[in-house]
Amino acid sequence: MQLALGRAPGLTAQQLRTALAAIEGAQASSAGLQALFGQCRSSLESLGLAAAAGAALQAPDAARIAADRRWVESEQVSLIDAAGPLYPPLLAQAAAAPALLYVKGNTACLSSPQLAMVGSRNPTQPGERTARAFARFLSAAGLTITSGLAAGIDAASHEGALESGGATIAVLGTGIDAIYPRQHRALAARIAAQGALVSEYPPGSPPLRANFPRRNRIISGLCLGTLVVEAARHSGSLITARLAGEQGREVFAVPGSIHNPLVRGCHALIRNGAKLVESADDILSELKFNIQKQNLRCFTGSRVTSATAAARLDKDYKILLDALGFEPASPDALVERTGFPSQSVASMLLFLELEDVVGLHSGGRYVRL
Repeated sequence: MQLALGRAPGLTAQQLRTALAAIEGAQASSAGLQALFGQCRSSLESLGLAAAAGAALQAPDAARIAADRRWVESEQVSLIDAAGPLYPPLLAQAAAAPALLYVKGNTACLSSPQLAMVGSRNPTQPGERTARAFARFLSAAGLTITSGLAAGIDAASHEGALESGGATIAVLGTGIDAIYPRQHRALAARIAAQGALVSEYPPGSPPLRANFPRRNRIISGLCLGTLVVEAARHSGSLITARLAGEQGREVFAVPGSIHNPLVRGCHALIRNGAKLVESADDILSELKFNIQKQNLRCFTGSRVTSATAAARLDKDYKILLDALGFEPASPDALVERTGFPSQSVASMLLFLELEDVVGLHSGGRYVRL
């Protein structure tokens, strides 16, 4: 019966619960679902279901349902319907939440405290590092990191959570059997082992363009808040942020240089009321989320190492860093600003890059990390 819900076009969690409540004697259980499937098409439509959803429930495609069942069993995919006790409580409050979720991995993750992290598919290196570091720290603090498995900020956020040993959830715009982008299949397998892959789409669903903006309501709906790291003015990530706001969830944004077009969307969010974020503590404080200090021990060493590296730089390196500032600059520009020989600047930049003090940016330019 659950599998038939996944094949009912446009069926929402609210519609399912309302229909079950309206059927005399039906409960939020398998018995309730059985009663739902016993209704005629006109009765289903009178209960608020769209014609296509009602038709799919009144006359399920037996062959397709049987194939779905074989896939679910072989891949160990869990089914969570909106009438059952495992449906994520925060998502249940969101408008147009799906009636059925396909989950590969730990279903308990879906009800854990979560933060959505989204952003550009083509971020700068500092932006990618920022997302990874935030996810690593916040995951260690106890938040589950939820994103969309896309290239760029999504992938960096998943990776950061995995590095901390915490949980991460990827909400897909395809069926779980059709990972997209394909190069993230290994990443998806790691997420399933340490968190969960989630989709509202049945097996065989391809990566249709319309699916990805639509899945964003699930990303934001599962979470206490959404953090945007590097988003252009018309980025799809802003859809997730808008939905989070409409769902009454917190919206956070990381600011950046006024010369970086990839942060203009973040700046627009901040102007419209999103919380400006400079550190992970800003998010934890706003969410009133208590940090388990023992979970953060692994980060103390990395912060001390970075501070020590910066402290031991001699005068010439400090001059070079001051000349670099906080905007991308080419080696030639740094030669002009410092008066140092080009060979010295090149070797100093290499050393600073190895120490994770600077990083290579687009166009052969360098930025402070």
